[in-house]
Amino acid sequence: MTELVMAIALLLGPESSGLRPPPQTAKSLIGSWKLVAVSAKTADGEAVDHPMGLNPTGVHTYTTDGRMSSIISFGGRKPLSTSDRFAAPVEEKAEAFVTFFAYAGHYSVKAGKVTHHVEIASVQNWVNTDLVRDIQIERDRITYKVPAQPLNGVMRTTELVFERIK
Repeated sequence: MTELVMAIALLLGPESSGLRPPPQTAKSLIGSWKLVAVSAKTADGEAVDHPMGLNPTGVHTYTTDGRMSSIISFGGRKPLSTSDRFAAPVEEKAEAFVTFFAYAGHYSVKAGKVTHHVEIASVQNWVNTDLVRDIQIERDRITYKVPAQPLNGVMRTTELVFERIK
């Protein structure tokens, strides 16, 4: 009977059985992860439709030596009107800048949070800062919860879901 109870608990997940999920460790992050979903809510709890456009793409990579990189592109980005990115109209460059970001550095994990210690970034303000995210890893899926921050003048929290690239 005990084996049956454990089998059902494994199928239903750790929450249903009172079992705790495995600890979130640096080792469990190692590898590359593909962005599969993004959601956001305002401070009032209102859902934000397509916070990064339709079908955003992105990759997070964590290495065994404690390095990380993140690249995220909003969905529906338009190409510049010229192949010379310096000669492109200011409006096009501005749109390209706000719909794509990347950063890299080293990382640490503690108590269900990952901290990205940023060393280089497309947003210069992030350099030499720590980006702290709540994380939950379940099998080959990781969910990041970004703390409330102002985006386009509105405070909101964002949740990003990535799947391990095999």
